[in-house]
Amino acid sequence: MRLRILGAAAGGGLPQWNCGCRNCADARDGRIPSMTQSSVAVSADGLTWVVLNASPDIRAQMQAEPALHPQSLRGTPMGAVILTNGDIDHIAGLLTLREGTPFALHGTKATLAILDEPVFRVLDRSVVRFLPIRLDEPFSPVEGLTVTAFAVPGKVALFLEEEEPDTAAMGEQTVGLRLEDDDSVVFYIPGCARVTDDLRRQLDGADLLLFDGTVWQDEEMRRTGTGTKTGARMGHVPMSGPDGSLARLADFAGRRVYIHINNTNPVLQPASAERAEVAAAGWSLAFDGMEITT
Repeated sequence: MRLRILGAAAGGGLPQWNCGCRNCADARDGRIPSMTQSSVAVSADGLTWVVLNASPDIRAQMQAEPALHPQSLRGTPMGAVILTNGDIDHIAGLLTLREGTPFALHGTKATLAILDEPVFRVLDRSVVRFLPIRLDEPFSPVEGLTVTAFAVPGKVALFLEEEEPDTAAMGEQTVGLRLEDDDSVVFYIPGCARVTDDLRRQLDGADLLLFDGTVWQDEEMRRTGTGTKTGARMGHVPMSGPDGSLARLADFAGRRVYIHINNTNPVLQPASAERAEVAAAGWSLAFDGMEITT
């Protein structure tokens, strides 16, 4: 299986347009790499690709990835898009993919229902096929690749919140993806509020895990002065702490890569103690343009 990290950052990217935190300032000045918002391209044969989440930065991401360039006057090597939730940083890029080229769009019924809003009617449904995903039922978006979506703890998209949401609900609002070809098994989970025992068992035996790396500490945004919400309130488990992903996924034997990394996260600083702790635990950080073959 071949994967290309199109974007490794959480919503807002790095640098975020309105943020002057240390990481954003360093990215603007070229001291650390910039990152676009999270999206991944995956292929079983290197010819036809599936894009996992349509980042608002998808036009620039596709331009930077030759494998996704048109092979004819009009067309795309992208056969499908799969959505893991309805967050803006995962659906806004669909508005860029509106120029009449066919592809399949997969998401749970709850996520596809969000796209009933008038603005998304620019996706001509006689050309773009909206295909509902059923949880825990495998499907093949393109030949040679089997995908199974499964519920992970998470909340509804921010713009759908009406009351205080259940930030670790299990259902169609937030899913992880199991990707499988003849050679390997990969899990893609860019948003997860809690690492449960059931999730740990589900990951057993996989070759690669791309996992939610949004924040280092639950109180990170408050401590950096960049916001008031905790990681838990945003639906993201922290990396650190006894219930964090570093501890809870320490027994995972395959390759481990953090993705969907917020601009406030201190692991983005190469010389930080947090980066050293992540590396010592056997994790690496995704970056724009990263290529992985399993």
